Amino acid sequence: MTDPAMRVSAFSEAGESAVFVTDQPDAEDLAVISDGLNRFNIQESGTDDRRPLAVLVRDPQTKRVVGGLTGRTSLGLMFVDLFYLPPELRGTGIGGEVLRRAEEESRRRGCRTGVLYTMKIQAPDFYLRHGWRVFGEIPAARPETNRVFMTKDLV
Repeated sequence: MTDPAMRVSAFSEAGESAVFVTDQPDAEDLAVISDGLNRFNIQESGTDDRRPLAVLVRDPQTKRVVGGLTGRTSLGLMFVDLFYLPPELRGTGIGGEVLRRAEEESRRRGCRTGVLYTMKIQAPDFYLRHGWRVFGEIPAARPETNRVFMTKDLV
């Protein structure tokens, strides 16, 4: 087995730092990480079921997407990554319908549980009204931006 310190040393001897920080990663670089982790998960779990999930809301007149939910399903879990509705659609019931459809599709894909996080200033009460429960909260620099981690049994 190769000593990890020697491998790092070998990388840095190539003239450029082996580790760097960026706020503008290339799509190809992100794909290396995502695809590599996905291959590892498939190899270790024996399951290849990761799929994107999106429930979109279109403006009836323009047919343009104005909001919706994005996430993924994988290894029996539904992950909600992003959920946005413009202010004029909030409180109309559309958000509940978007969430219901995401949960329904996730059940069809074999998911048993949903997972998401939101912020105090976003929508924890919305999710609570739809059967989600809090399982953790992470403090942030300002209390109103604390991350609230939530889950829901889908079966």
